[in-house]
Amino acid sequence: MDITRFKAVFIVFACLLAAGCLPKTPDVVPVFYQSMAVVDAQVDQQVAAQMISQYRANNGLGPVTVDPALGAIVLSQARAMAKAGSVKASLAKNQLLSARMAAIGEPGTYAVENVSGGYRTLANAFSGWRDSPKHNAVMLDSKATRLGIATAYSPRAKHKVFWSLVMAAPKQQ
Repeated sequence: MDITRFKAVFIVFACLLAAGCLPKTPDVVPVFYQSMAVVDAQVDQQVAAQMISQYRANNGLGPVTVDPALGAIVLSQARAMAKAGSVKASLAKNQLLSARMAAIGEPGTYAVENVSGGYRTLANAFSGWRDSPKHNAVMLDSKATRLGIATAYSPRAKHKVFWSLVMAAPKQQ
């Protein structure tokens, strides 16, 4: 292609771009702002661990890592609450944190949990927990080194999105 033809193509392209005639790249929503109020939505546990670890670091605490076994028990909890349409489902005997920790072979491991309903995004859940003294204490528990976090959606429930976060100390040997 000669230089004159190249200039002409460039000018046409520039005019189309300036006029808004070329397709725009889609806006990418950051993971922590993606809505969990849809069927099969899954919170990104790695992003959540990074967000909570940074918050912990700002408060003089060590980081937390994602633990798949904890991920399984938080998903169970979130689904139970969504099915019942209430966070009160977390109080059922089989959904108590101690029972779920025992089910993954960690009956003696120290663990704490946040459950909630209504937050549509990870950012909203994090902010809500940070602003609640009891929920904040879970995120800032000095014994925690690992976490699991999950959501479940129920279109019929008042709160729509249910959350479970477990923070745990290292596994007991």
